[in-house]
Amino acid sequence: MSLTRRYFFPTLAGAGLGAAFSEELFAQSGPFQHGVASGDPLTDRVIIWTRVTLASPGDFVTVEWEMATDAAFGRIVQRGITSTNASFDYTVKVDVGRLQAGTTYYYRFILRGAGTSPIGRTKTLPAGSLSRLRFAVTSCSNYPAGFFNAYRLIANRADLDFVMHLGDYIYEYAEGGFSAGQLLGRVPSPNKEIVTLADYRQRYAQYRSDLDLQDVHRQHPFIVVWDDHESTNDAWRDGAQNHQPETEGDWATRKAVATQAWLEWMPVRENPSLGQIYRSFRFGDLVDLSMLDTRLAGRDRQVAATSAAIADPNRSLLGAEQEEWFLRQLTNSKGRSTRWRVVGQQVMMAQLLGANGAPFNPDQWDGYLASRNRFLDHLRSQAIDNVVVLTGDIHSSWANEIAVNPFSASGNTPQAVEFVGTSVTSITGFEDPATAAATEGGVRSTHPHIKYVNLSKRGYLLIDVDRDRVQGEFYHLVTVRQRSTVEEFGRGFAAASGSNRLVEVAAPARP
Repeated sequence: MSLTRRYFFPTLAGAGLGAAFSEELFAQSGPFQHGVASGDPLTDRVIIWTRVTLASPGDFVTVEWEMATDAAFGRIVQRGITSTNASFDYTVKVDVGRLQAGTTYYYRFILRGAGTSPIGRTKTLPAGSLSRLRFAVTSCSNYPAGFFNAYRLIANRADLDFVMHLGDYIYEYAEGGFSAGQLLGRVPSPNKEIVTLADYRQRYAQYRSDLDLQDVHRQHPFIVVWDDHESTNDAWRDGAQNHQPETEGDWATRKAVATQAWLEWMPVRENPSLGQIYRSFRFGDLVDLSMLDTRLAGRDRQVAATSAAIADPNRSLLGAEQEEWFLRQLTNSKGRSTRWRVVGQQVMMAQLLGANGAPFNPDQWDGYLASRNRFLDHLRSQAIDNVVVLTGDIHSSWANEIAVNPFSASGNTPQAVEFVGTSVTSITGFEDPATAAATEGGVRSTHPHIKYVNLSKRGYLLIDVDRDRVQGEFYHLVTVRQRSTVEEFGRGFAAASGSNRLVEVAAPARP
């Protein structure tokens, strides 16, 4: 057997040498050093992405692209020419149309005289009757906190229709600000808190130098939203906890450059309203997917957990415009008789209370009671069921039933279910499993709607949907301190159609 990269890194780590090697030593050579990506698939089109890296790129760089139905490019169905320049950070984004629904395609980019990109694989959305859908959910990938083993494991899966990323794709901190990467050769670049457009671009470029991240983008189309760390910690509409205007300038400028860099580096279809990322996707008659922005679009400022303002009926997590759009999506989905309504969003929706009965974390939906109540009131008044909420943000795994008041006999009927996926690398609440287990037991004993919680393990979430049930499976890593493709099936839970309740399953669903 030849010594491939996959076997090379564990060999180094086993010899105690892994920390001496940085990702940049193994980066792609040539003009496409950040790989390729695809995203925002529709039934007839998909975004494809790359970035051109040249020593002297000049004012404009012309790039060719091809899309085929086979990996050998013997059956090319679309090709074209586009250009990029410094105003786009030399990123390339093409919205390839006139495609067939539910079809796998292969794509590549060509820079004449310089080289050809890696081959990417993507897939359009299905149309009509659909019996099954299967995808991975991921979030919270902090480069210095560890290796992106979760991305590698998702890339290795051949059984996925797409990957959903729920934000915190990058982190804004300097070395030691949230995690220390020096021993792993993963010091943030630039090594400071990122504030300017150049800073954000450089941070994305570093993350996309990681070959595990490149491969997961190369293998699967992504549907993504941001959370707070793509701008800065605990962001809201008009500011952030980790933004100091006196030293970091005005918030509007920082939010604008963070948004610009995200749009440049993500395979997303840009809305005419710059910065609007809430949008929807239809997977035949099986799933209607709504992707929300609970962070920047309309969020009011966070308040203290004991503040009476939490119950203010005028406070909003989504903002009036997005909330109206979201509730309309749910109503229209029921009107089309779509079987399932899936919601991709950032912060936990289920109630999580501290010992004093106040919200444990008012940055979550618990800090915006009126928004959650309006959502649940809409489900109840319109008799909408089969709603599945998918969440990231909190670096831990949860399976929850969503009710108006799960602690009372009168309000504890579930109206939706929620799966919260853990982090790719970001530190968990409890690095010690024994301490985590004790806390998990306390949560379960006092929160009847929380059917599962794991506070110590990183990994990813897999969602398997058919016409009878939605099943969520938690896959956990054994380490992020060295490269590894070892994973564990943690637990799995299913919600039967029409039940709005979670039941544990004994084994993973068939791939």
